[in-house]
Amino acid sequence: MNLQRRALAEFLGTALLVAIVVGSGIMAQSLSPGNIGLQLLENSTATVFGLGVLIAVLGPISGAHFNPVVSLADWWHGRRDASGLSLKSAVIYIAAQIVGGVGGSILANAMFAKPVVSWSTTDRSAPHLWIGEVVATTGLIVVIFCLVRAGRAAYAPVVVASYIGAAYWFTSSTSFANPAVTIGRIFSDSFAGIAPASAPAFLVAQLVGGVLGLLLVAGLIGRTPAEAPAHAVQSSSPAAPANGQITDPSLT
Repeated sequence: MNLQRRALAEFLGTALLVAIVVGSGIMAQSLSPGNIGLQLLENSTATVFGLGVLIAVLGPISGAHFNPVVSLADWWHGRRDASGLSLKSAVIYIAAQIVGGVGGSILANAMFAKPVVSWSTTDRSAPHLWIGEVVATTGLIVVIFCLVRAGRAAYAPVVVASYIGAAYWFTSSTSFANPAVTIGRIFSDSFAGIAPASAPAFLVAQLVGGVLGLLLVAGLIGRTPAEAPAHAVQSSSPAAPANGQITDPSLT
C-alpha cells in the first residue's frame, strides 16, 4: 500500500479517535453534570465502539496503529527481518498521528461550540497516574502483538477496543496509552483533557510501557517469527497488508 495513503489513514484514524474521545467527553459533561462515574461510562462506551469501527475500516490500509508507541514497537520488533514498519514509515506514521490528534481535538471543540483551541486545565500529575499509564500501555502492546503473532488480527476491532474499554476502568489514569491522543487532549479544556504540564510525564510513562510490553512479548512468543512457535506466527491473515506490518492499533 502506498505510504501516502497509509499516512492519510493514520492521520484520519487518529483525528477521528481523538474527536470521539474528546467529543463524547464534552457530551457526557453536558448530559450528566456532576456525575463523574456516569461521565466516564459514557466516554468509555463511545470510545470502545468508535475505536472498533476505525480499526475495522482503516486496518487494511495502514494497520490502524493510531498510536506512536505502537508504530515504534512495530518498527523495533520487526527491524531484524523487515517484517514491520521501516524507520521512514514509522516517522511518517508518528507525524501523521500527532497532527491528527491535535486536529481531532480542535474538531471536537468546534462541533460543540467550544473555543477551537482551549488549553486543558485538568491536572493529572501524580505517581499513581503514571503507574496507570505504564500498565495500560504495556497491556496494549502485549494484546496487539500477541494477537497478531497468533494469526488472529481479524479479531482486532473487538479485542483491542475491548481492552481499551476495560483499561478506562481498571487503570488510575483512565488509559490514555497513546502519545498522539495525549497531545491532542491538551487542546480541549473538557472532561477528557489533560493540562500541558501533566502531559510530559504521561508521554514518558507510555514509552516505558511500550518497552515493557515488547519485553513481555519477547518472553511470551519471541522477537521474530523465526523464534516463535509455528502456531504463534501470523503468515497470511486476511487483515494483514502486503508489506507485513502489524494490523492492529493502539488507543486512547
